[in-house]
Amino acid sequence: MKENVLRLKRMLTHPKQIVITTHRGPDGDAMGSSLAMMHLLEQFGHHVSIITPNSYADFLHWMPGNDNIIIFEENKKEAQKITSNADIIFLMDFSNIDRIADYSNLVSKSSATKVLIDHHQNPDTSIADIIFSDIDASSTAQLVYEIIEEIDFKHHINKNIAECLYVGIMTDTGSFKYSSTTAKTHYIIAELIAAGADNARIHDLVYDNLSANRMKLLGYCLNEKLLLYTDNNSAIISLTQDELVQFNFKKGDTEGIVNYALAIKGIIFAAFIVEKDGVVKLSLRSKGRFKVNEIASKYFKGGGHTNAAGGISELSVNETIKEVENIINKYTNKLKN
Repeated sequence: MKENVLRLKRMLTHPKQIVITTHRGPDGDAMGSSLAMMHLLEQFGHHVSIITPNSYADFLHWMPGNDNIIIFEENKKEAQKITSNADIIFLMDFSNIDRIADYSNLVSKSSATKVLIDHHQNPDTSIADIIFSDIDASSTAQLVYEIIEEIDFKHHINKNIAECLYVGIMTDTGSFKYSSTTAKTHYIIAELIAAGADNARIHDLVYDNLSANRMKLLGYCLNEKLLLYTDNNSAIISLTQDELVQFNFKKGDTEGIVNYALAIKGIIFAAFIVEKDGVVKLSLRSKGRFKVNEIASKYFKGGGHTNAAGGISELSVNETIKEVENIINKYTNKLKN
């Protein structure tokens, strides 16, 4: 950390053209850590652009700086021009270049110095020149705070930075309920509140600001699409593209649905299977020592954390359900212990 911090600090001595990017389908941690870094760097005269591979959930659009974000899928020419002129590219909240999808070609070919800041397991160290990786950090946002603290820029944390980092930590810890939440995490949260983060308002904007369609979709999932495998302490929820259309789906409407399945008494493994734009995706969650990242990697070309991972299936939704059922049966002993 200290050696990389010194290298980064030297790089930021004079104003630079900087790009910040994050993974496809960015979540609260991805956007929170990226926006926080932007607000910090702009204080030192750097020209900063955030480029996301695609769009993201409406409930994150209130965050300070959101209006200036460039979405690669919608503005490829602008993104290409900005990326080709970049001196530094920050890679936030992902460990493999494939996670930025079609934008990866531009980033890979760029001669800019690349800085990776991430907390996922097994980072590909070949994608960056400077790497800040800590799988024990609750979130990339927490890691950004620790870098700011180590680089001696803590006094530059203003309300905008504090609120963005708060969003990142809050969402990636499940509102501080996951085991990754430590005493250090709570210390950082206290510092962010002291710096101006309005914790009650942030929670309301992210979690209690849902559309009627999203609530109806959730009700449909729990009433009609929940499959329970109580003998194996598991649950599956699934949605097809047609069902999303039925509820006027908007990006972000399925966020967190898998957690409702995991919240059922006795369930330690939950899978959410959804078809979007012709692609079947999985969100996997678990409790305790059951490692869903291993399942995601072995069966679904994915990965993630021990208790939260994701992947993609080349099968239909119904066929993927059968595949997950087979996996549940294979892991019976681990699921029952």
